Amino acid sequence: MSLVTNLPGADTFVLQAAITAYADEAYTNAKKLSGTGIVGDNPMINTDTETFIGQMRWFKPLNPVINIASLTDATPGTGTVFASDYSTYVKSVRTHGATQVNLRQVVSKEDGLAKIGRDFSETRAQDEHNGILAVIKGVAIAEALNGAATGSGATGLGGQSFTNDPADKKYGFYVDLGAALPVVAASASIQGAARAEGFLNAMGMAWKDYEPDYAYLVCSPETMASLRSANLVDQDGVVEANVKFNTIFNGKLRLIQTRASQSFSSAQLTKINTGDGVNITGTKTSFIILPGAIAMKNLDVPTPTEIDRDAKAYKGGGSTDIWHRWGYVLAPAGYDWLGSQTVFAEDASYQYSVTGGTPEVLTAATVGVTTTGTWGRKTSSALSLGILPVFHS
Repeated sequence: MSLVTNLPGADTFVLQAAITAYADEAYTNAKKLSGTGIVGDNPMINTDTETFIGQMRWFKPLNPVINIASLTDATPGTGTVFASDYSTYVKSVRTHGATQVNLRQVVSKEDGLAKIGRDFSETRAQDEHNGILAVIKGVAIAEALNGAATGSGATGLGGQSFTNDPADKKYGFYVDLGAALPVVAASASIQGAARAEGFLNAMGMAWKDYEPDYAYLVCSPETMASLRSANLVDQDGVVEANVKFNTIFNGKLRLIQTRASQSFSSAQLTKINTGDGVNITGTKTSFIILPGAIAMKNLDVPTPTEIDRDAKAYKGGGSTDIWHRWGYVLAPAGYDWLGSQTVFAEDASYQYSVTGGTPEVLTAATVGVTTTGTWGRKTSSALSLGILPVFHS
């Protein structure tokens, strides 16, 4: 490119300006949850169904009736009744594409569609991360409504404790640390691991005598910095699928650090607390998640990549379109899909509330006795669940 300069003493010269080839700027999106151990497979998910949804079935645990035999009483023994249940999952299909004016390459010397194709793996990975995070937050909304609002049609009784009945759905599957920080300041009586006992207590309250050997702690950079400053991060991490995780408490919690927003907005939290249950006072959220707590199954989408050319566009210069299509099922363990069954799910709908069977944005809901999340708890006991929101300050 030639430029006439106005440089002092050289204003009559024409200088050549060099134009370099394009380079790709590195992606700096929030660290992704897709590809971590919180996502697993579930062979019971069948994606080859004719509608937008599918169903998984299982036999419920028995409540056995034990009879005492008698040599004198001829009364028949009482038999044990067994039952089954099912949960619903929903499909989601995503698309991504772009259009290029063919003759633009004559001027720019760059094929714009090559950029779309080259970065497609990043685009899809980011979309999967967004979907997983939306499901996690949607489960948190559902459980917050259980404890702080309706509690399955009754007054919610708050979150988990060491003594609550795991089968009582009036207790939300979450732990509210209230005004406490996730890592408290050291004192004469609080040293070492005790500074982060809120996370240890949360695991014990949630899973009680079924506490897992290890879990994942999805935390913000702020929480991660607090753990580091308290010298709680283990020297030796854990390697999983060629990924090394920082850990705390001798590997009890594997840390997934992401700046992606995990917390409820102030409007969402205010809306939840308008219910008749126990208010949630912690304003920030971290998640303790069991391995494979979210099942992910890819859909077989027809024509996953398609190129379309329009020769007559742009006065005969022509244009080229490229479109990518993919889809998946995201199903959190122990939950039933209560959202729309007539459309593909979007990230926003994973986080809706449902009142009287109608899905809606949580902040627009009138929280009442029929208000739930779009994810309804389906298992008999909360001990079967795998996503634990921990509210803190």
